[in-house]
Amino acid sequence: MDAPVTNVVVADDQAMIRGGLVALLSAEPDLRVLAEAEDGQAAVAAVKRRRPDVVLMDVRMPGTDGIAAAREIITATGAQTSVIMLTVHDLDEYVYAALRAGASGFLLKDAPPEELVKAVRTVASGNALLAPSVTRRLLQRFAALGMRDCSSELAALTDRERDVLLQVARGGSNADIARNLGLAELTVKSHLYHVMQKLHLSSRTQLVITAYETGLVSPGQAGSVGETAAVHDH
Repeated sequence: MDAPVTNVVVADDQAMIRGGLVALLSAEPDLRVLAEAEDGQAAVAAVKRRRPDVVLMDVRMPGTDGIAAAREIITATGAQTSVIMLTVHDLDEYVYAALRAGASGFLLKDAPPEELVKAVRTVASGNALLAPSVTRRLLQRFAALGMRDCSSELAALTDRERDVLLQVARGGSNADIARNLGLAELTVKSHLYHVMQKLHLSSRTQLVITAYETGLVSPGQAGSVGETAAVHDH
């Protein structure tokens, strides 16, 4: 039985980089590039037309930038299309904004080819990607700047839901959380669903960011979040 094919759209305003990404992904039997885009507006149009599984999105592009495009794509597809942000700078405030908007993660443009391919497969399988070399520093730099009052929303969480949120922020998979809290994985998934509903969030990455922004967890308490490349989704 053939492995499922992951459909991808590549968006970058630099033709050489875009072409290299397309060639790299097209060489993989389980990855298929449906379209290329030279700016955010073209990326949004391609996604609406082709409905890919994953978009590789350059952060900084003329016209509609990657952040605005990512936000529109996530909204238009109901977060069914995952967005990986590509950036030159490892502490880019735009990347933080993209994660807050619901992007599945980010990679540096100088990442090894095999890491890029793995990233596409990771988010296509329903996981969130946080580049291990920069996640902790990114959160340390921007979490304090982004502090916001969600006390009323957090107050709506049950003690168990708060426990689950803390585990997610520390990088735990559903299996890890179930084991640590003595719960069934289905129960963990149910708690995650209710936490997302109460906090008006659509992705696991947003849960992690919210936990930091509200001070529920600090970068020093991150545990495995800064050590792992994948944050397992529900």
